[in-house]
Amino acid sequence: MAESDSPLAVPSSGEERRALAVARGICRLFARNDTWCLAEMPLRCGRRADLMGVDAKGRIIIVEIKVSRADLLGDGKWPDYLDYCDRFYWGLPPELDRAPLETPMFLPERCGVIVADGYDAEILRPAPLVPLAAARRKVETERLARASLRRLVTGADPHTLQWGIEG
Repeated sequence: MAESDSPLAVPSSGEERRALAVARGICRLFARNDTWCLAEMPLRCGRRADLMGVDAKGRIIIVEIKVSRADLLGDGKWPDYLDYCDRFYWGLPPELDRAPLETPMFLPERCGVIVADGYDAEILRPAPLVPLAAARRKVETERLARASLRRLVTGADPHTLQWGIEG
């Protein structure tokens, strides 16, 4: 993983700092509810989920974080994430107008809404459960586990991949 791709890289813009704060609040909320997330999880479709996690029942959750109206309205790729999760949420800062998320374009019957700051979060609209096929869930759970372990090991020893297989 390149240094600029690291989910722990220092944010360089105001939007990146707000997105990091929203992610932190959501991760805290989820952790209290025994759901554990990984930031910037690559998906097999070539997209990258802002947060991807697994709840206590093994269901996969994806959160797409938006911190500006332009970013929210300009994102046409988010439906690609629906094939990789049992529940999908929008993660937003408290000050962002949530009205667009109530329009059919954003599938309110399929997407939940979480509002978060750097300290906590609240689920304003629960995401409906749309179960993945068991085989897909198994593959995605294993991918998430391997990515998490790879980050844990390389975080503890950045030179690990010098001695093993990359990727």
